[in-house]
Order: sequence, then C-alpha cells, then structure tokens
Amino acid sequence: MSDLSDALNVTASALKAQASRLRHVSENLSNVDTPGYRRKTIAFETKRDLSSGVETVAAGRVQLDQSTLRQVYDPSHPMANETGYFEASNVDLMIELADAREAQRSYEANLKMFDQARQMSSSLMDLLRR
Repeated sequence: MSDLSDALNVTASALKAQASRLRHVSENLSNVDTPGYRRKTIAFETKRDLSSGVETVAAGRVQLDQSTLRQVYDPSHPMANETGYFEASNVDLMIELADAREAQRSYEANLKMFDQARQMSSSLMDLLRR
C-alpha cells in the first residue's frame, strides 16, 4: 500500500507544479500588451520526502525573462521617450500558447496517473475485504 500512496504523492506534487506553471503562463498572456512587462518563467525542482524517501516535484522560484524588451514607435503613447519609442513587453504570444499546451498535457497525464493509482488502491482494498 505504501507504493500506491507514494505514487499518489508524486502525481499530486506534479499536478501542483503544473498548475503553478499554468498560472504564470496565464499571467504572461494577460500582460502581453503591458509596457515594460517581463515574461515570468518557472523551473521545476525535485524534493525528497524524508519520511518516505520519495522524490516529488515542486515549482521552483519564479524568474523574469531578461531578454530585451521590444522597442515600439508610438509618439502618442504616454510612456514614449523623446524619440517616440517605448518599451513593450517581451512576451511572445506563440511561446506562451505552446507553454500552456505543454503544461495542460502534462497536467492531464499526471491526472490520469493519479486516477490509475487511486483505482489500483481501491481494487486492492476490495481484494483484501474478500
């Protein structure tokens, strides 16, 4: 039974990590037109549960993409400098959509793993009751 609960813990941690990733992707998408906004990225880390010895997944620190901000010419913009340019965000819509799709599919795969482990645990309990 311990292996099944370990599997549930691992998949639950992966679900939380992917949910965090989706949250940051949605923040990036909502700020695609915000001047000066820097894209947020998140990396995953492995964490060892000392009590069970199982490695789980966790969302790491949020980092800001340090690539250069796009220069947009619009002299009427309130943030434009004396030459008529302002710094737009460095969010690329296509990259964010691809990241969202990848996170969604990873989330769905982990959800199926969680459900499979839960079903196996339930089947084991049914067998033990007989």
